Order: sequence, then structure tokens, then C-alpha cells
Amino acid sequence: MKNTLLLLFIAFITTSVTAQKINWMTMNEALAAQEKEPKKIFMDVYTKWCGPCKMLDRNTFSDKKVIQFINKNYYAVKFNAEGTEEITFEDFTYTNPNYKEGRKGRNATHFFADALKLRGYPSLVFFQENGKLIQAIPGYKTPQQLEIYLKMIANDDYKKLTTAEAWQEYQKNFEGTF
Repeated sequence: MKNTLLLLFIAFITTSVTAQKINWMTMNEALAAQEKEPKKIFMDVYTKWCGPCKMLDRNTFSDKKVIQFINKNYYAVKFNAEGTEEITFEDFTYTNPNYKEGRKGRNATHFFADALKLRGYPSLVFFQENGKLIQAIPGYKTPQQLEIYLKMIANDDYKKLTTAEAWQEYQKNFEGTF
């Protein structure tokens, strides 16, 4: 009986740890949450046809340390740059009026993705606790490549990095733990 209970407990703990996921929400939900409890926003901007976007989900956003860090330090937003979600940001409602239902492959770009001046997908976008844009970072990132950005922005270190030399020095001295 004790062995059975122990095995059940171990199975429960293992399932809980492996089933942990990033607490994704919409941009509107994240902005509303910021009003109650200020926290930075981390946004994954993807498209359905984007291979590197799928790799990011599979390889990076499934990493236990990435999940824990994002959930603790950010409101995480998953945003389809070719979707139909209405986003109200800085007193303007962004839509995708040119979206074509049932279209295969690429679709029209959402006006919010245009407003963020994104150059490709995936793009990882960071916002301040008050919703103001910090920076968009294009491209696929491994957990180890993403770590420096997650920590630099969560800790407000980015505010001190005002030159290319300062950024190079920061990268050289950064010790990752992912």
C-alpha cells in the first residue's frame, strides 16, 4: 500500500512539473491585468504558417526554466499577427479588416503588428508595466538565447544599455542559468 501511494505521489508530481505551461493571455487581458497589478508584458507574435514560430513553441516555450521565469516576471501574450483579435492599445482599437476566412498560407497582417513595426516572425515584444513598448526582438531564440533578454528587461538593466559598447559588455558579462 505504501509503495502504491508513493508511486501515485511521484506520478502526480511528475505530471504537474511536465504539464507546466506558460500562462498565455490576450493583449487586452494583459493590459487589464496591468491596471490591477503592474507587471511587464512579454508577447510572442506568430503566424500559423511560420516554421520558426512552431519551433519556438516546441523547443523554447516548453523549457521548464523559461516557463517559470516568464510566468513569474511577465504577463505572457500570444498574438497571431494575421489573426482577427481586436486590440485596444493606447486609446486605439487595432483590427485586421483584410483578413480572409479560410485562406491557405499567409493572410493579411493585423494592424497591431504593423503598429509595432515588426519585420518578421516570430517576434518577441516587451512592454513596460504601464503598457508602453520597450522593444521587439525578431527571430527564433533557444532558451539560452532568450534568457538574456528576459532577464535584462525584467531587471530593468536595458535602461542602462544606451550604447552598442554597453550592450556588448553586458552580453560578455552575462552568466546564464537556463
